[in-house]
Amino acid sequence: MNLATTGAEIRRLFAAYAAGFDDADPQAITELFAWPATIWQFGEGHLFEDDEELAENVEALMDVFDDAGIVLTTAEVRELRQAGVAAFATVAWRQEDEAGEVLHEFTCHYMLVNQERAWRITTVVNELPAEAAAGQGAAFDL
Repeated sequence: MNLATTGAEIRRLFAAYAAGFDDADPQAITELFAWPATIWQFGEGHLFEDDEELAENVEALMDVFDDAGIVLTTAEVRELRQAGVAAFATVAWRQEDEAGEVLHEFTCHYMLVNQERAWRITTVVNELPAEAAAGQGAAFDL
């Protein structure tokens, strides 16, 4: 696996993730995960043992998006690192209404694993909005 191939595969994965939300297809999204999967959102971690558990969460999120008028979700992979069968990605998300107005922008960090020659998401960490992250710590290099 080289980084160029990995990058293309992972970009396709996140495009499929976005399309799953746009198509209101929870199964299309849950198929992109490895189990168990962990999602950290707003400082809380949630462990999902299988696709059924995650599908309930995804369906609830789709209802929120529908109520907000979101019809288009796009993902931009901003950073990508591969370490053997693991990969780490930072993805900027953008959600728009029918008129093309941006309703929501956010960033998530992902850990992925290559299982059976396919990349799968194992962990999602949603980045806190700038105002909520103030005082949460400083960036540093290890």
